[in-house]
Amino acid sequence: MRKLLLPLMALFLVLALSACGGTSASGSSADPDTSSQEGQSPQPEPYTISDPTVEPPDDTVDGVTYVPYDGIVEHLFFHPVVAYPELAFDGDAEANGIDDYMVTADEYKKILQSVYDRGYILVDIADVWSETTDENGNAKMVRNTLYLPEGKKPLILSFDDTNYYEYMLTNGFTWKLIIGDDGKIASYGKDPQGNDVVSRDLDAIPILDKFVEEHPDFSPFGAKGCLSLTGYEGILGYRTQTDTKSWTEEQEANRQKEREAVKPIIAELKRTGWTFGSHTWGHIRLGGSKSLETIQADTQRWADEVGSLVGPTNVLFYPHGERPDGDDWHQTGPIFRYLQSQGFRIFCSVGINSFSYIKKDISAVICDRLHPDGTTLRGTDKVLGWYSQFYDARDIIDLDVRPQREVRWTPKSTTN
Repeated sequence: MRKLLLPLMALFLVLALSACGGTSASGSSADPDTSSQEGQSPQPEPYTISDPTVEPPDDTVDGVTYVPYDGIVEHLFFHPVVAYPELAFDGDAEANGIDDYMVTADEYKKILQSVYDRGYILVDIADVWSETTDENGNAKMVRNTLYLPEGKKPLILSFDDTNYYEYMLTNGFTWKLIIGDDGKIASYGKDPQGNDVVSRDLDAIPILDKFVEEHPDFSPFGAKGCLSLTGYEGILGYRTQTDTKSWTEEQEANRQKEREAVKPIIAELKRTGWTFGSHTWGHIRLGGSKSLETIQADTQRWADEVGSLVGPTNVLFYPHGERPDGDDWHQTGPIFRYLQSQGFRIFCSVGINSFSYIKKDISAVICDRLHPDGTTLRGTDKVLGWYSQFYDARDIIDLDVRPQREVRWTPKSTTN
């Protein structure tokens, strides 16, 4: 469980062919100039984070009745959203992959509005389960009772690959997160004409921040989402990675500058309800094709280069959705046991519903997430049914900006 108040100061599947491609050794090949941020210290607005596992006194808060909830906690995850469809869907080698596994910024906004309209509220994944001990002193995970506003349903959001990979910089995505002149998290990037753009409307993270500002009842506990980070091209748009093949003093000096530059971004994200999870350092497969020694080295590298910045986490998001040892439900293999020994307790894959299972032989919970993206927005009527409690994909997908590819669902006009 999380503390009640934080200090004020303080590609999935095939897309991995691009998102998890080669690493830049330079550490700063396409970094924009963020020197304009230096010397600016806008006063941050107060932000309160509270614990949904604590029953409110008299069952009310500000006149709203809170009731216990032990039902399904839904979980949606996104990859980085497309800011400029004309660059993303330009017919190059990456266009179809982006079409498959991403949503546009406008589609993402429509999804947020839809889940809000349908009574969902945001909760932090770390508040849903916690670790305790049984009568024999053995550690185990338990599902927490949540106390929610009456009539509301809990929703976890997570965001894979929030690293701003090199390939994204020319394919219609924002470039990095910064702190804007107003003291709030914003994105930096370049528009199709090459102009610098600082915005809160083009990137999933500031879009959600802004949505919560406009709809505070969407996040009554202050939760936003969990950012699932690799490390091989840095984090949050800052090239904080090393290269084991060659490394110079100049490269290390640049890396240290990047590490210092990203620290206030991390602090502000944490202060305003964002948390962090591991997506492994190298976006590596955990199903058994990699040796245990390789996974151990990767896990240590994530701790050294990413964990040293964002802090410890007990959440692991499987790259490619691939389960450790090939099966994390019916067995607990050596890879899973190693990862659990490194502090991970919540293990997230991808599926057709928000399945979760508390393991009996080890202190861990496994859970699946649904994936709003091009593949599911274009899916069959059956696939649309998996997402129908959140939105109607036919109302979300923007076929005017996406590639002219097959849509498999039945149009509304023929179902009325």
